[in-house]
Amino acid sequence: MRGSGVLIATLSLVAGSAGALAQSAQKRDEFYWLGQINKASAVINREEGLLDPALAPRIAAGLDKMLKAAEKPGAKRPTLVITFEPLLIEAAGVEATLLHAGRSSQDMLSAMRAAIMRDELLRLAGQLNRLSTTMVGLAEKHAGTIVPNYTNGVAAQPNSYGHYLLGHLAGLERDAERLREAYARLDRSPMGTTVLNGTSWPLNRSRMAGYLGFSATVDNAYDAAQITAAEMPVEVGALATSIALHAGAFVEDVMVQYAQPRPWILLAEGDGNTYVSSAMPQKRNPGLLNGVRSQASTAISLGIGRTLQAHNIPPGMSDPKSVRDNAAVISGTGTVVEGWDRILKALVIDPQRALDELNSDWTASQELADVLMRQYKLPFRVGHHFASEIVDHAKAHDIKPSDFPYAEAQRIYRKTLKEMDVAGGELPMSEAEFRATLDPVAIVRNRATAGGPQPAEMARMLAGARQTLAAQDSWIKERRERIDQALAGLDRDFAKLVASAN
Repeated sequence: MRGSGVLIATLSLVAGSAGALAQSAQKRDEFYWLGQINKASAVINREEGLLDPALAPRIAAGLDKMLKAAEKPGAKRPTLVITFEPLLIEAAGVEATLLHAGRSSQDMLSAMRAAIMRDELLRLAGQLNRLSTTMVGLAEKHAGTIVPNYTNGVAAQPNSYGHYLLGHLAGLERDAERLREAYARLDRSPMGTTVLNGTSWPLNRSRMAGYLGFSATVDNAYDAAQITAAEMPVEVGALATSIALHAGAFVEDVMVQYAQPRPWILLAEGDGNTYVSSAMPQKRNPGLLNGVRSQASTAISLGIGRTLQAHNIPPGMSDPKSVRDNAAVISGTGTVVEGWDRILKALVIDPQRALDELNSDWTASQELADVLMRQYKLPFRVGHHFASEIVDHAKAHDIKPSDFPYAEAQRIYRKTLKEMDVAGGELPMSEAEFRATLDPVAIVRNRATAGGPQPAEMARMLAGARQTLAAQDSWIKERRERIDQALAGLDRDFAKLVASAN
């Protein structure tokens, strides 16, 4: 499966994730976390009586020297325990391997990978929240903008564009929920479990987890490196797939308009949103839409790739564990999210053109059947047949809803009742009511369903969306602060240990 890793690395470049690890200013890469694990081992094991107090300061000083040297441009920053340790021995002497008490490369690398994926998930959570904030603002702006919605690629019913956006937002909220759930399962330290079944050294696993910013420990030692370490990349891949699917669906819905001679929604020209055809001067190709759609396809490829890597291997194998490949899945998804955010900010919506399209078609025809049933107790299927007959007649004679003759509607109503053997007389709707029933603006305004596009429900859902975004923002900040504070505490305690060597 080594070739799959190469494929994923290549795809990650296509996704625009040049910084596969998206390192912070502190360079929280593999080397950084191996250093933090060793610092925590020195502090904890000295205080727990597992490391000679006389040796601990000298080992810590050598470790500190090694870590500072690695900050220089061009310095080595090994990513594996077996390549990290020789540099430590060179800086602190072979006694430094006393830090290895009760440790294995398996639990160390599992902790390092989980910590990096944890940082990446928080970064993605922030990107999702920014996208969702943009979407809520646009939904609020267009709460009263009436547009066609489509099913099976055909104009189906009128709707508020703001309501449509809140529908997409609901999907993003589920993505954010999936992210939080994945984060909770990832935010557990495997340190101290060694390879399979723990160690005879009485390690303080909880304290190690606290220093590294984890909220808990992986409970079962076998699970830590053999099961969950291979399972979490698959879960993250599923999250990436879900987000990318949502993005692709939105992009394709906008793309439909680009095939129309008079679209009601377009991208603002300039800023790389569109580009001119080299041969056809009238064309303005939606480059931004094409790019984000392609990035979404790449993210799905990366996400599914995590399952393929983890498939049909014995527990504990490293195939799906590559930190760079897993980080590329998350950062590639972040590229999609940022592109979607850019699309929303570039959209130009023409409310009048949208209304013209609605009034030139019969997207309001279902309302005839609904009103006849609700107000006049006519069976829905009879009313549906009546409305369908009106649409057939209108399309055969190129008649718009606003121009349909009321007398013709009366004739078709009588004909429908006779064909369906239903008792009754004249069309019970007055001409004014018939016209109002076909008004797309009135249809949206008069919806009564909870969760519908009517003004009261839009106000309620917008307020709820803003509360959800605020809660998500707090969740992100709390977890970032907990990690940062834990690492700062470790650095302080390690600095004291180093100082005691002088």
